[in-house]
Amino acid sequence: MQTTPAAPSKSFPQPLDRVALAVILILSVLIGLLVLNGDRSAPRVRDFTWQNKQVGADDSAFVFTFSRPMDHSSVEQNLQIEPPLPGKTSWAGRRMAYTLNTPAPYGTSFKVKLQNAQDRFTQEGSNRASLQPFVGSFQSRDRAFAYIGVDRDEAGRLILFNLTKQEKKILTPQNLVVMDFKPYAQSDRILFSAIDRADQSQSLVDQKLYTVTTGISIEAPAQLGDAQKSDWEFFNPAQPSPTQSSGQVDLVLDNQNYQNLKFDLSADGTVIVVQRVNRKNPNNFGPWMIRQGSQPQPLDNKQPGGEFLITPDSSSLAIAQGQGLALIPLQPQADPLDFLPKFGMVLSFSKDGSSAAMVKFNTDYTRSLFLVTNQGDSKEIFKTTGSIVSAQFDPTEQILYCLLTNLIPGATYQEQPYIAAIDLKTAVTQGGAERALYPMVLLPKQRDIQLSLAPDGLALIFDQTNGEARSLDSKPMVNSRLWLLPLTGDLTAKVQPEALPMPGFHPRWLP
Repeated sequence: MQTTPAAPSKSFPQPLDRVALAVILILSVLIGLLVLNGDRSAPRVRDFTWQNKQVGADDSAFVFTFSRPMDHSSVEQNLQIEPPLPGKTSWAGRRMAYTLNTPAPYGTSFKVKLQNAQDRFTQEGSNRASLQPFVGSFQSRDRAFAYIGVDRDEAGRLILFNLTKQEKKILTPQNLVVMDFKPYAQSDRILFSAIDRADQSQSLVDQKLYTVTTGISIEAPAQLGDAQKSDWEFFNPAQPSPTQSSGQVDLVLDNQNYQNLKFDLSADGTVIVVQRVNRKNPNNFGPWMIRQGSQPQPLDNKQPGGEFLITPDSSSLAIAQGQGLALIPLQPQADPLDFLPKFGMVLSFSKDGSSAAMVKFNTDYTRSLFLVTNQGDSKEIFKTTGSIVSAQFDPTEQILYCLLTNLIPGATYQEQPYIAAIDLKTAVTQGGAERALYPMVLLPKQRDIQLSLAPDGLALIFDQTNGEARSLDSKPMVNSRLWLLPLTGDLTAKVQPEALPMPGFHPRWLP
């Protein structure tokens, strides 16, 4: 039997093995030296979330992402924002968020500089590398508002005025008479109600709903998510809407079978609620909901309602029903979430939905303004024999700007309107507005004054007419002017309104 010869034995290590071992040994030594001495390359900023973005009042924080973990104090001490924007920092791993105390003033360009910051683990010494110098930039949205014109060819038309660029655009065609409007959050469109100027038989209840493009395209930053999430996650990135020329009108809701009355637009722009009346059966009335991309449908709540507002989270409706206010989901035939029996009207919500300004109609013919929280707590902050027309929270939610009236003594019923600010902290802690109410501007005796607070909280805009009735064909009204009231945050400071060089009424700031 023939046996197979054994394979010759191999010597170990072979040349290739020796080379591999040598490379491993060298790399191990280099890694050890790197660990002992630290990485001498300079840390850098990998991402700045507001770089070249346009920020609005809802953009409250920007985030830096670094190439390695940083020494927190060295970053915070060397961060510069020009012009200054007071805020506070928080950290999650290699990311630092800077949260503004108040919104960035509109119509302003900003630079962010960071240099000389150190990473967390490199040992101190002459060879310690500092952060690569970083310079970023962003700007706030333009300061702009819309209003309804009254002069010549502008009468009854929706007009956009950009205060930052000093530009005016007439948005709606001459055949439509605009009655009311609400801008979308990205300012690219405006929802408005209007009637046909040529049809003289039409009345206020014959209005239709439309949208019109503004020509504005905003490249907004992504929204920062829940800070409790690991290493911060982001959601709903705000993509810039496709740029469209201004003045493109689209019909949203006709008036063939129903009359359209008051309407509201949700904060996220996805829901419209309209109070509608059946033309054949006037007893059939109530709020209808229009969701983006869907047909209008009635909410079919068990009890018809009056004045209403969509809540800031765009999920519910606060509506006057019977002897109180109901909070109902924006779903057909849904049961109310809550009922507040002592309030007759909701004026506004704080931005985060934690508080609301509500009116109580007292049995002694006075009216009370209440601050109501989402925890069910309520506090009377103002009481008057006059009217509480409107109220808006400032961005800090510490001040309530109000349009109020005083009842003028005499045989003829007359009210004197005025603009006032209420320091909510003082009103709540000291019980009422005796020390917290700050009258700001005394207005002429007129009806239907419109007051709008700028999204950055730095100005109020309001209209002033000669008191004549506004006809449906919106004929020119003499002395119908717009006024701007600068706000400094100091409620004791005396400020004077400035007349704007354009006739018009019903002004409203763009978000």
